[in-house]
Amino acid sequence: MDLHMMNCELLATCSALGYLEGDTYHKEPDCLESVKDLIRYLRHEDETRDVRQQLGAAQILQSDLLPILTQHHQDKPLFDAVIRLMVNLTQPALLCFGNLPKEPSFRHHFLQVLTYLQAYKEAFASEKAFGVLSETLYELLQLGWEERQEEDNLLIERILLLVRNILHVPADLDQEKIDDDASAHDQLLWAIHLSGLDDLLLFLASSSAEEQWSLHVLEIVSLMFRDQNPEQLAGVGQGRLAQERSADFAELEVLRQREMAEKKTRALQRGNRHSRFGGSYIVQGLKSIGERDLIFHKGLHNLRNYSSDLGKQPKKVPKRRQAARELSIQRRSALNVRLFLRDFCSEFLENCYNRLMGSVKDHLLREKAQQHDETYYMWALAFFMAFNRAASFRPGLVSETLSVRTFHFIEQNLTNYYEMMLTDRKEAASWARRMHLALKAYQELLATVNEMDISPDEAVRESSRIIKNNIFYVMEYRELFLALFRKFDERCQPRSFLRDLVETTHLFLKMLERFCRSRGNLVVQNKQKKRRKKKKKVLDQAIVSGNVPSSPEEVEAVWPALAEQLQCCAQNSELSMDSVVPFDAASEVPVEEQRAEAMVRIQDCLLAGQAPQALTLLRSAREVWPEGDVFGSQDIFPEEEIQLLKQILSAPLPRQQGPEERGAEEEEEEEEEEEEELQVVQVSEKEFNFLDYLKRFACSTVVRAYVLLLRSYQQNSAHTNHCIVKMLHRLAHDLKMEALLFQLSVFCLFNRLLSDPAAGAYKELVTFAKYILGKFFALAAVNQKAFVELLFWKNTAVVREMTEGYGSLDDRSSSRRAPTWSPEEEAHLRELYLANKDVEGQDVVEAILAHLNTVPRTRKQIIHHLVQMGLADSVKDFQRKGTHIVLWTGDQELELQRLFEEFRDSDDVLGHIMKNITAKRSRARIVDKLLALGLVAERRELYKKRRKKLASSILPNGAESLKDFCQEDLEEEENLPEEDSEEEEEGGSEAEQVQGSLVLSNENLGQSLHQEGFSIPLLWLQNCLIRAADDREEDGCSQAVPLVPLTEENEEAMENEQFQQLLRKLGVRPPASGQETFWRIPAKLSPTQLRRVAASLSQPEEEQKLQPELQPKVPGEQGSDEEHCKEHRAQALRALLLAHKKKAGLASPEEEDAIGKEPLKAAPKKRQLLDSDEEQEEDEGRNRAPELGAPGIQKKKRYQIEDDEDD
Repeated sequence: MDLHMMNCELLATCSALGYLEGDTYHKEPDCLESVKDLIRYLRHEDETRDVRQQLGAAQILQSDLLPILTQHHQDKPLFDAVIRLMVNLTQPALLCFGNLPKEPSFRHHFLQVLTYLQAYKEAFASEKAFGVLSETLYELLQLGWEERQEEDNLLIERILLLVRNILHVPADLDQEKIDDDASAHDQLLWAIHLSGLDDLLLFLASSSAEEQWSLHVLEIVSLMFRDQNPEQLAGVGQGRLAQERSADFAELEVLRQREMAEKKTRALQRGNRHSRFGGSYIVQGLKSIGERDLIFHKGLHNLRNYSSDLGKQPKKVPKRRQAARELSIQRRSALNVRLFLRDFCSEFLENCYNRLMGSVKDHLLREKAQQHDETYYMWALAFFMAFNRAASFRPGLVSETLSVRTFHFIEQNLTNYYEMMLTDRKEAASWARRMHLALKAYQELLATVNEMDISPDEAVRESSRIIKNNIFYVMEYRELFLALFRKFDERCQPRSFLRDLVETTHLFLKMLERFCRSRGNLVVQNKQKKRRKKKKKVLDQAIVSGNVPSSPEEVEAVWPALAEQLQCCAQNSELSMDSVVPFDAASEVPVEEQRAEAMVRIQDCLLAGQAPQALTLLRSAREVWPEGDVFGSQDIFPEEEIQLLKQILSAPLPRQQGPEERGAEEEEEEEEEEEEELQVVQVSEKEFNFLDYLKRFACSTVVRAYVLLLRSYQQNSAHTNHCIVKMLHRLAHDLKMEALLFQLSVFCLFNRLLSDPAAGAYKELVTFAKYILGKFFALAAVNQKAFVELLFWKNTAVVREMTEGYGSLDDRSSSRRAPTWSPEEEAHLRELYLANKDVEGQDVVEAILAHLNTVPRTRKQIIHHLVQMGLADSVKDFQRKGTHIVLWTGDQELELQRLFEEFRDSDDVLGHIMKNITAKRSRARIVDKLLALGLVAERRELYKKRRKKLASSILPNGAESLKDFCQEDLEEEENLPEEDSEEEEEGGSEAEQVQGSLVLSNENLGQSLHQEGFSIPLLWLQNCLIRAADDREEDGCSQAVPLVPLTEENEEAMENEQFQQLLRKLGVRPPASGQETFWRIPAKLSPTQLRRVAASLSQPEEEQKLQPELQPKVPGEQGSDEEHCKEHRAQALRALLLAHKKKAGLASPEEEDAIGKEPLKAAPKKRQLLDSDEEQEEDEGRNRAPELGAPGIQKKKRYQIEDDEDD
């Protein structure tokens, strides 16, 4: 874009900046305003970045901005504005356009902006510009934190961003110079060195007071060393080592051999006769397009290079299938630049590395950095640890990143990049580049640990052993390389990634093999995903084992003994029904339809000789299903109950299949029972076997990746070729699986290798190729089909069949195959299907299974054979009717919310929802949806509430409320799931101590907590309860409120066991495992109940201080009040003891009468503590005076916390 095409306003603004006369720049009076106008224009440019292109074409930065920067830097407002404008002009082109444009027009604009940026980079390669920047930065850093203003911090950040933008500009590949010559990037680095800016960067990296610039410094340092190789940089100025000289000599020898071979080939191609007399030849055995032999019109010396593809147009590969291109290019800079960079690296490692990397890691973990800033951390880790290893290996210089935590951090990011590359296909190339950086960091960590093994220091070797022990133990580190090989995609990941992956795997296997040999036996972690089905209730052991009476005569013989037990149990009025539930609450079958199953359970108990259980089940079932008097009427006599049980014992009740009969069928129908299955990851330990781990690599995907890299053996380094051959040798020789490499493309590669004139330089490759070819021809002499097998990649099963004989696997697995169907069985199956297919209300397959008396079959086998015989169209025709609805519509979610709000206060919330919901679903689906919608926090809130039947006439109101309050925790324990109860049983004596401590009242707990110094947390808890009560009164609705401790005292209190007991007493719900972090005030507590609970937390001393204000007292009444409190406490303890005795069935009528005659005296409400002056003023009239005629405030008081439905 030419200058005369600029916008008029933009041209006028640029002209108002000033002019350059010789080496002196004369600024105009409106120079500052013009710079601000340019910033404003850039802010409003269009999507083609027209303003940026016009300014670049006019060379405003080279002709105006740089002279202003160098000659007028004393004018601080102008200097700040110019720096702002330069930062905007030099920002990367990718940031301007968002991403690399695909449309040709936008791609042209993108390349144009990139050209201007490269011109800016060349203009900045001067000592004057960086001298001004470094001088200004030095003056700003001299200011202390108390003297530094916000504008100073902004200027520091803008200078660092400007340096970052200039270094970020990519090199122009067309003008890139050869190695050892100074490129534009080298000139820029040398200008930075001469200006002293590198010393300021080292200061920022090493100073603990400048941690806020750590990410900026790390980004600038990574751009400085963008094209450098750490190993080569470490050896600068130390002379050429013997190893380098031998490598160069070998490379020259390979080139000389290839040149000699080409000369010899050209000499053979020269014929003695003129080309007009070359002649024509007929190639026998090679057909042309027709049926005749091929006619060859060239000399015989060209026949070897003949191919049917000669003269054909090569097929164009689509872009989406093209291999990824290499983006990182390494070149050797000028010698003085490399010496400067080497010294910078040494100083950085000694003074800055550990502190800077720790600061950056802290920023990343606390999410103070921007997105993908961890890539700079991984680059710095790989580069500087490689430089340290190549220069003079000192582990202390890189100790910050030499730990198991660093391994975990790199592995976590590597796995994340790997998963994102598979899911985000549009940005797969970007994720692949980030994954390559993480792999390089992981490789360097392993190389450093491997180098520590040969250190002369014993402490260093011990640290290496500890790190390796942790790395090899965890399963994720071992499975990482297998996952990367199996998902390697040549379209997204370049060849360099595959090379680093092969070298890293080689190093890991070598370290692991050496570690196993030194340890003898190695125990590692093992994780397995297993499907765990929900426990289904089965019969007792006597029923399962079959030792039960079956004939009517045996039943009659058993009945007399049962009748005696039943008479004893019927007369016992203390027979408890609380622990027996006659239905399965987790079943998909509604409770109303489980009566038959309950009847079968009663019969099973009678058959097993368990008379008390049978009678208890009968009485519980009578309460659940009173309609129809199926289990007897409510006023049935004991004799009638015994006769009813006798009828149930002898009745022929329908039964389902036993567990043994269903075992094989359930294994075949796992897919139909996904709702009843849970995937559980079981972590265990096992002894590690290196060969078993190596067998995981014996698959076609891994071998194909290695062969792909081996095709470029001429461009690979000697170490890369060694890593490839070593891995293939492990598979072929150690595992005896040479047939994995019996593939035609591999043999073509071996043919190219053996015919290479420089094959002498690849002795290891040639030896391995001859070994594989010899094994193949030895196998082909026995198995003629081996030549056909060359066309396919093979797995381990095919390899075993090729070497051991075809059909060997079938013989091994014949025992696991399903039995074949005879013609008679097929005819019988056809008859049964035709006879039962039209019967309504009947499962056809179940009817066939009931009448098929031949070889035992499963449901799945019968269904598949019916489809094979053509009697059915698809397997889906035989799917069982069930609630397999997975997706929820918006209306269904609203209906579920409405039903939950309607039945949330009922005893059986889930049962009512399942009964009234329109789209029928299983209990598991409804529970999962309620959790997903946030209507409930945990599953236990949906458990059916079971009320305790307490004799209200035994105790007065006060004692009854005291008893109910003490039993709250016991009721909560009964509602816990089976896993929690099992864990409590395992606790033993510890559980007994917890139960004993639950007997304490909340007042006793509060008083003891006050004495232990928890007065402030108790006051905070009281304020939270009062605030929640006020919010629920204002909003009119209630939801669970978390208790979030914001101070250390409150956090310590929430972790105290006694404080947690008090929270449970008050009804506060503990956090759900795996889902919540804080305790919550449940939604079921009303505002009145919350205020009662809050009032019970007041301190006794505070009440005594408030006593004169609330109610004047006579001094002579003090002693009587204390006696009254002691008497009240004694009555409460006696009532509590009676409640426990009655629950255990040990209370006598005399004790009940004694307690009933001594009613408990109720106390008035306590004064509530308000958490703010405003609330205190609002409630001043309500809390200032007590009710008339009320007795004095007591020290101890116990309140009852009830559900809203019980009020």
